[in-house]
Amino acid sequence: MATTRSAHTVWEGNLLEGNGVVNFDSSGAIAAQPVTWASRSQDANGKTSPEELIAAAHSSCFSMALSHALNGAGTPPTKLVTSADVSFQPGEGITGIHLTVEGTVPGIDDEAFVAAAEDAKKNCPVSQALTGTTITLSAKLA
Repeated sequence: MATTRSAHTVWEGNLLEGNGVVNFDSSGAIAAQPVTWASRSQDANGKTSPEELIAAAHSSCFSMALSHALNGAGTPPTKLVTSADVSFQPGEGITGIHLTVEGTVPGIDDEAFVAAAEDAKKNCPVSQALTGTTITLSAKLA
């Protein structure tokens, strides 16, 4: 069964001086979050950005894909810790995403873990949606 998740943003003012609020409509699991150009192009100062939201989506999607692949190979993970760093350059846009994962996976060696992580990087739905962006990976066992 297909699902749709929704969010909306209310923006007021121009790009440089305006501000917005991102609302997570589908789940309500995250409180409304403020967003500004400054939080996107400079320091976050307690506000989010599209890039941070992409990083959250990518790190969680990748973790799910890797967990599923490892389980399917008969080596279910005990724990995966994944971070996603999304780089943004004003005037250029998103210039890259770097995924870092450390896994506790009984019964697997480093080479097999890195191979599974590379496959998850390539095939998780968020990676697929971001194919126009360079995605790199660092993977190691804990």
